[in-house]
Amino acid sequence: MAQARPVTPNTPEGCEECLRIGSTWVHLRACLVCGHVGCCDSSPHRHASAHAHGTPGHDLARSIEPGEDWAWCYADELLLLPS
Repeated sequence: MAQARPVTPNTPEGCEECLRIGSTWVHLRACLVCGHVGCCDSSPHRHASAHAHGTPGHDLARSIEPGEDWAWCYADELLLLPS
């Protein structure tokens, strides 16, 4: 988890790939390494998971949904909550 840091989401208005292809999403996740914004696993394209599994070292993402304060480790399949 040493690679995680405070990041600004690249596209807080939506999933980067879905915006490009004109698709929809359910919820958004932001990579805690680079700020990539992808759609959740309930979305048709699951871009957040694809980014995490396809980009070495980018295993941590946080929800950027209003009112949600949690993160997910894709490598370990762990929910991370604030202490």
